[in-house]
Amino acid sequence: MNKQTLSVCGCLLAAFMITSCQKNDKQQENKPDPVSAEVLAQIKANGFSTDNVRKTDDGYLVENDILLTAAQLNEKPTSPVLRIAEVEQYRTNNLVSALPRVIKVKVSGLGAAFVAGADTAIARYNRLGLRITFSRITSGTANITIQGFNEGPSGGYITLGSAGFPSGGNPFTTIKMNTNAAAYGSNPNVLYVGSVIQHEIGHCIGMRHTDYMNRAYSCGGSAVNEGDGGVGAVPIPGTPTQADPNSWMLACSNGGNRTFNANDIIALKYLYQ
Repeated sequence: MNKQTLSVCGCLLAAFMITSCQKNDKQQENKPDPVSAEVLAQIKANGFSTDNVRKTDDGYLVENDILLTAAQLNEKPTSPVLRIAEVEQYRTNNLVSALPRVIKVKVSGLGAAFVAGADTAIARYNRLGLRITFSRITSGTANITIQGFNEGPSGGYITLGSAGFPSGGNPFTTIKMNTNAAAYGSNPNVLYVGSVIQHEIGHCIGMRHTDYMNRAYSCGGSAVNEGDGGVGAVPIPGTPTQADPNSWMLACSNGGNRTFNANDIIALKYLYQ
């Protein structure tokens, strides 16, 4: 979720961009595994873009930083799809329930910058006074585990991090952060790493990209609608119906320090206060 040219999803700005989880870098490209026509049809039926879908060990990466498991692709939506405008705050049908609730977060096998980045993201959420709060633990069972993976550039981008959506009233259980040198460099910036983790936590608790209806708003290039099917794209009352340039859930951002803007806070408080 940046732009360091950077983006949270796909970009077309300069020769080096990032997505909420990705950064454009065409050196040493990895060829992605092919995705079957059947799976692409499931992804489309669930309302997601089938552009640049990548197979991973855990499922399929869509929109550059959202993980869909095979089980989720087979789920049927239980809530109606609601849509009002093309750019505003959106959530999925599924949210975290049983509030108030403390979500335990563990950083597993990652360096100091990722630990400090997790603490930064957690502190930002906890300052909002929501009924969902976060606590980093070092032992015991976590609700969300932040762990590493190492993957070089693919398709002109490098994934910075990824996560999925809530299920059964619980947050998505895993955030993956890229340890490849092409992602954050040899000396990762804590605020940059923390901003990506903050974005991925947003997915874990049910937030979609703010500009899901037109990713070109933050990513440049041609208009791309990410879709609104199986997990839903439900607009949140009180958030803008026009472009919102600094949201922490924009598909593409600037690769640096990005936290909640005023409308992000409205959205989170509507859902979790």
